[in-house]
Amino acid sequence: MALRSNEEEQYVATIATFVDREVRPVARDLEHSNTFPADLIERMKALGVFALVVPERYGGAPVSASCFALVAAELARGWMSLAGAMGPHSVVCSLLATFGTEEQKRRWLPRLATGEIRGAMALTEPGGGSDLQAMTTVAKRQPDGAYVVTGAKTWITNARRAGVIALLCKTDPSAEPAHRGVSLLLVEPGDGLTVSRDLSKLGYKGVETCELSFDGYVAPAEALLGDVEGQGFAQMMRGLELGRIQVAARAVGVAQAALDDAVCYAQQRESFGQQIWKHQAVGHLLATMATKTEAARQLVLHAAGRYDLGERCDLEAGMAKLFASETCLEVTTDAMRVHGGYGYSPEYDVERYYRDAPLMVLGEGTNEIQKNVIAKQLIARATKGGASR
Repeated sequence: MALRSNEEEQYVATIATFVDREVRPVARDLEHSNTFPADLIERMKALGVFALVVPERYGGAPVSASCFALVAAELARGWMSLAGAMGPHSVVCSLLATFGTEEQKRRWLPRLATGEIRGAMALTEPGGGSDLQAMTTVAKRQPDGAYVVTGAKTWITNARRAGVIALLCKTDPSAEPAHRGVSLLLVEPGDGLTVSRDLSKLGYKGVETCELSFDGYVAPAEALLGDVEGQGFAQMMRGLELGRIQVAARAVGVAQAALDDAVCYAQQRESFGQQIWKHQAVGHLLATMATKTEAARQLVLHAAGRYDLGERCDLEAGMAKLFASETCLEVTTDAMRVHGGYGYSPEYDVERYYRDAPLMVLGEGTNEIQKNVIAKQLIARATKGGASR
């Protein structure tokens, strides 16, 4: 799927230059010290990264989903955590642009576009994992229309620094089926909302991942996304199509970084009198890594192209996320093998890629969930008599 314009190509190239000149030289130290990349986030704001899915009339600089995915891949190539800072924020912007009331769009989108405030998504619960319909967070409507929220969420990226959080909760716990009682609230930091702790992680350092607790938190009536209760599950499923494309793009970026480093090292390192890539075992490893990384990129662009057409793409996004994340896991492991013992050292970036890769297998719905989504959509499309592509 080609980019829409030369301007989009130039924009992706600008992000790639930013990554090479400003991100890669500092990423290792920032990651090892688990330091929030404040300066890099400011540069991302200046480059318009947080405005890519916001309509122009609200101050955004919208691009195609293909361009959006390639930008995410470039950021992840430099440091996956930067793409993580962009991802949930962009899904919140997309939810607002697609489902928000005019008042909600005017209130939130201009500030989200500049990065003045950033968005976060609160879906996962401590006891629920990927089973979103089993959530126990409840928003009880009061006579004045406001909602009193009680519950907990976990693994929430950007939560400590977010200005608005898209909270998935039950506004009608007795609804059947359960998803008809689920709504999205746009909540702000305030009394009754506590960021209880930052979670320690294997990788994905620098950006915060937190637990949230809601205890008598009061959200006004106008916090309900779209102004109609019971639409939250469908709204979030559409948002997750973009989210899964973005996570798949992150996986492509990390895989590309690992491949690039492995190719470079294989030319520098010699054994038995020749560069190690000339040994068939290493050369074939590089060939397989490159082929799978490119295949993953094309799956991501295919899903992004369908998203741009406004068509349902949970099948394509699920396939892209499944294949790209598993490829990233494999390629980062193989890059470590190419580096030998040095790949296990924190003096090389390969060990960081190896630690970051598992997140994409688990995040935005585990790969086991992706397989369920893919299978369900394959059957649904076959039943309708349509092709699966």
